[in-house]
Amino acid sequence: MVLIVLLVATVVFRLLGVLGVGRFGTWRVSAAHGLAVMLVVTASAHFVPAGVTFMPNHADMVAIVPPFVPFPAFMVYASGVLELAGAAGLVLESTRRAAGVALAVLFVLLLPANVHAVAAGSELASPLWQRIPEQALYIGIALWAAIGNRARSRR
Repeated sequence: MVLIVLLVATVVFRLLGVLGVGRFGTWRVSAAHGLAVMLVVTASAHFVPAGVTFMPNHADMVAIVPPFVPFPAFMVYASGVLELAGAAGLVLESTRRAAGVALAVLFVLLLPANVHAVAAGSELASPLWQRIPEQALYIGIALWAAIGNRARSRR
């Protein structure tokens, strides 16, 4: 589902670019915005009350935090805030580079929670054969957004 949000948002932004919206004139910028949309969707689960059952909620997210991570409830809120900040950073050209690098690091740091979710048998868990390539894609797009901005600023 989340991967579909990323892909559809990226294509929609690129189509807007083709239709003349200058902001989305490249695949790199469109993908950065698509990743931002995806992050807003995924970050929302970090703040959803436990009574909500139609989507992952805060309690579900706390349950997949590995036992070695201190203050799991706080860490879920903190990672949600970081995802939202990263999304905002990706859509602003002046902060896209820093946001892309920071998000790549965040995606690496969040991978143990996904591995733990599989090991714990969580219903939220994607199989690792699927999740690890997805995580690599998110890291790649975040770095592409960051590096692309750096290359442009050198001109």
